[in-house]
Amino acid sequence: MSALSRTSRTLRTGWICPQCRHYATPSPTSLPAPPLLLKIRNDLKTAMKEKDKNRLNVLRGLLSEVTNSAKTNSPIKTDMQLLSLLRKRAASAKHASSEFKSAGREDLVEAEEGQAKVLEEYAGGVEMMSSEDIREAVVKTVDEVKGLSSGKVNMGDVLKKLLGPGGHLEGKPVERAEVARIVKEVLAAP
Repeated sequence: MSALSRTSRTLRTGWICPQCRHYATPSPTSLPAPPLLLKIRNDLKTAMKEKDKNRLNVLRGLLSEVTNSAKTNSPIKTDMQLLSLLRKRAASAKHASSEFKSAGREDLVEAEEGQAKVLEEYAGGVEMMSSEDIREAVVKTVDEVKGLSSGKVNMGDVLKKLLGPGGHLEGKPVERAEVARIVKEVLAAP
């Protein structure tokens, strides 16, 4: 290599040696991965070592969906979003199993039921807030909203205050449907 070509390379700004390039360096502002996602990644390695094809296929599919969602407007960043994905996939596997059963394909029924079992195992591993804790937060928020407004309390306002920025349940592992049900009960009580 001539001295001229060497110097022209070193003068280029932004040039990075291909061997030194790091594609997957996390930015300092990026959030850590959800604990359930880390568990799935570790279990993928274990499934590879144990040659557990069913679990391996399920985990690869899940990780693929998580990776694809990162390229959309709503990436999976929390255990609750991942739980939603697990439940959807488990419901889909159960539906497919019933379809295969009605078609007389027992070999495919077993495969789908095995996938649903693995998905439900991971869905059951997500720790949720208890109903009592949710109810306590709802009562506090309803009292706050009643203090701010004169008149009837709107369910939407309570949910926004609960789950929005600075709310009692912001970022907590809760099901929105469960929170809505409890808000409705508290508002209906005399």
